[in-house]
Amino acid sequence: MTPALQTYHARMKRALDHIDRHLDDQLNLEALSKVAAFSKFHFHRQFTATFGLSVHRYIQLNRMKRASFRLAYRDDQSVTQIAMDAGYDAPDAFARAFRQRFGQSPSSFRKSPDWEPWLAAFGPLINARNKLMQQIFNTSDVTIREVSPIRVAIMEHLGPPATIGTTIQRFIRWRKTVGLVPRNSETFNIFRCDPRATSPSDYRLDLCVGTERVFEAGNEGIMSSTIPGGRCAALRVVGNTDDLENAALYLYRDWLPQSGEEAREFPLYCQRITFFPEVPEHEAIADLFLPLR
Repeated sequence: MTPALQTYHARMKRALDHIDRHLDDQLNLEALSKVAAFSKFHFHRQFTATFGLSVHRYIQLNRMKRASFRLAYRDDQSVTQIAMDAGYDAPDAFARAFRQRFGQSPSSFRKSPDWEPWLAAFGPLINARNKLMQQIFNTSDVTIREVSPIRVAIMEHLGPPATIGTTIQRFIRWRKTVGLVPRNSETFNIFRCDPRATSPSDYRLDLCVGTERVFEAGNEGIMSSTIPGGRCAALRVVGNTDDLENAALYLYRDWLPQSGEEAREFPLYCQRITFFPEVPEHEAIADLFLPLR
């Protein structure tokens, strides 16, 4: 990539970061073109040519994604408040737009989300963000840490990756019930298999909360376990922490063969430090850990 192209991409990324930070504000072409240091006359065309989405459509999808996360995972927020935060003057207008895009009303989605249409609807947004916001890692980003054993309570997800959102809903509700919310209990995921090499029906992921309390499998299927201590290669991912595949590939495919290290018999796991939509998506943080011998 030439220096000129790098500068161009950096200016466009400034515009995306600004949108993430100011989803609740009036975002117009004039303000965004100034952030990116482009001509207002050309900015809209440049944005659409780069991302395959108009500026308006990109903002609209970002607001709708945040709204859908709040509906699914934040039951303390009313549909009316979520609609207003998404830029709609009335819940009815929000409900029509939501149903048109996802085939469900907001209240139906909150109760029982159908995640496959949701994923399909956000394909253009995911593609747009990946063009400039995909992280590129190097060896200096990886540190080797001595990690202490971590006692956790686990809720297992078993089934297609597209349905993880439903398990996350159950996990969040259970955490609230027992008082193990993120502000006082750490959050981990254990990646039991590679989605690219596993049939969807056999895909496994553990949703974990750090706690010394002991749980036996009951109605929610919660069980106590331990993430073992020891040496780990750690890689921090900032932004779009819904998809950690690129970071995992870097650790396994690039860093591990060059490091002289050997992986231990425990799966890759991560600690969720900050979460979208509590923070703007580009500020979400996850630390990825590869256990080493």
